[in-house]
Amino acid sequence: MSGAFLARRGAVIFDDLRAIQLRYGFLPKAELEGLSQRTQTPLYQIHSVASFYPHFHLVPPAKAEIRVCADMSCHLNGACELRADLERRFATSRPDDVQIRDVSCLGRCDHAPAVSINDQIFTGVAAEHAEQLACRAIRGEDFHEPHPKQARIECKADPYGNGATLDERYGVVRKLVQSRAFDDVLSQLKAAELRGMGGAGFPTSLKWDLVRKESDPVKYVVCNADESEPGTIKDRFIMTHLPHLLVEGMIIAGVVTGARRGILYIRHEYHLQEEVLGEEIRRCYRAGLLGKSILGTPLGFDLEVFVSPGGYICGEETALIEAIEGHRAEPRNKPPFPVQAGLWQKPTVLNNVETFINVPQILARGVDWFAAQGAGGSRGLKFVGVSGHVARPGIFEVPMGTSMREVILSRAGGIRGGRQLKAFAPSGPSSGYLPASMIDVCLDFKALAEAGSMLGSGAIVVCDDTTCMLDMALNAVRFYRNESCGKCVPCRVGSQKMTDMLVRWTQGGVPEPQYRADLALLEELSQAMSLTSICGLGQIVPAPIQSVLKHFRAEIDAHVLKGQCTSGICFTPASRAGEAQRVGIRP
Repeated sequence: MSGAFLARRGAVIFDDLRAIQLRYGFLPKAELEGLSQRTQTPLYQIHSVASFYPHFHLVPPAKAEIRVCADMSCHLNGACELRADLERRFATSRPDDVQIRDVSCLGRCDHAPAVSINDQIFTGVAAEHAEQLACRAIRGEDFHEPHPKQARIECKADPYGNGATLDERYGVVRKLVQSRAFDDVLSQLKAAELRGMGGAGFPTSLKWDLVRKESDPVKYVVCNADESEPGTIKDRFIMTHLPHLLVEGMIIAGVVTGARRGILYIRHEYHLQEEVLGEEIRRCYRAGLLGKSILGTPLGFDLEVFVSPGGYICGEETALIEAIEGHRAEPRNKPPFPVQAGLWQKPTVLNNVETFINVPQILARGVDWFAAQGAGGSRGLKFVGVSGHVARPGIFEVPMGTSMREVILSRAGGIRGGRQLKAFAPSGPSSGYLPASMIDVCLDFKALAEAGSMLGSGAIVVCDDTTCMLDMALNAVRFYRNESCGKCVPCRVGSQKMTDMLVRWTQGGVPEPQYRADLALLEELSQAMSLTSICGLGQIVPAPIQSVLKHFRAEIDAHVLKGQCTSGICFTPASRAGEAQRVGIRP
């Protein structure tokens, strides 16, 4: 269980890089040269990888690194004002003492705004509290993000019930290693119509069957727990409260497909969940549920947690695989697909957290039970994260097929402060924005696709009637620009061009002929990026602005042609100064 089974094959060892950074606070050149000699890895390769991931520092960082989340939910909850306040408080500080920057989504959307100070995450913070923490960092004092005791939560998704012991859990695995009814497992998953719950919606039974039929004796199971899309927080909840279902789902995938090794890839901001899963895995090893011989049978499955070195692009399945192998997380060209040539070029099952926990539910309770949990013809239960301008942001377990009206107005308590709903993103920036008039659309693959959006990962971000939708489109497109790995030209250049265009629109004063030319260029850019980008990131960059143009065109016209922002967000000195900081120019 030391993780030694991951053949390094000369790749950069992330654990070694983390150890060096923990010791020195950054990665000194001499230490990287020593690592190169010890591992027989070219120095340029180590440097290439270390410089790619935001988690690593090649030069000494400031004593207090303050990172204010700038994306969607935090943006809607005062992140810009928080950053501006902090900059005023530390205006006279030395650069080697304090550095303040934006950071991409920290996965705490239900407690926005979120701030990272020296990689410790704090939520719902006021500037005064953040200032106190930063001053402690400057003085060299130790501090840690709070990990409150987790209450036991009853979830309908858990077939073993709240409070079940280890002996009472893993019932599906216990039966399966004895019966070896692997065909039956695939048949039940097919009958249940289980699809990938991370966004793509690919049939789970088909993916597993393709890997099972591969002749290569070495296969892998990988869980993508790198939910980095703004607004996406459901997997964090699942890993905290239902870790046993995730581990069981991965074991089942292993024994059914013939894979004997599994990697649970988790984002590095999920410190608590890493601990929870690590303890669950250790318990399973002690109980004989993991290892070379599961419960004394010839079937074996080893499982370890791999902590992401950081970056939204790691959520793309082939980029994630590249990261595990010790490379830059740059997506691969497809085909071949991971089911044929995945981790270490071996057949690989790669699903997300929610997909894996559905498997033991279906096998323990039956297809009929699973089908009955949905509403309006949909199947199963769905975990959704709701954030933004709602009274009760959080994670909710609802029947698949539940209306957005029920989720937003009932489960999440409606729009806070008595405001009116203006728009909502069904699944973070990649789903675009829908207007309030479409609130009766259901959480369902087909229904949301017909509405011009998608179910995605179930990250519902809510905007009230004070929101500027052009500002939100810019916020989303800028996120993708920042997170592009830069491997392919359409994404690297297109995302920057689109960001520049939207910045210009938020500043107004664009002549009508130029506006028409911009719209034509935007259409051309969108088509080129959708057709030629290597991975889904580049393909989805246009979605936020396309949806706002479709549903809120008058609002954009007012900005561009009349210099008017009905929400009072754009055209202010604060907004101009903030944009200048982001692009590195003097306001």
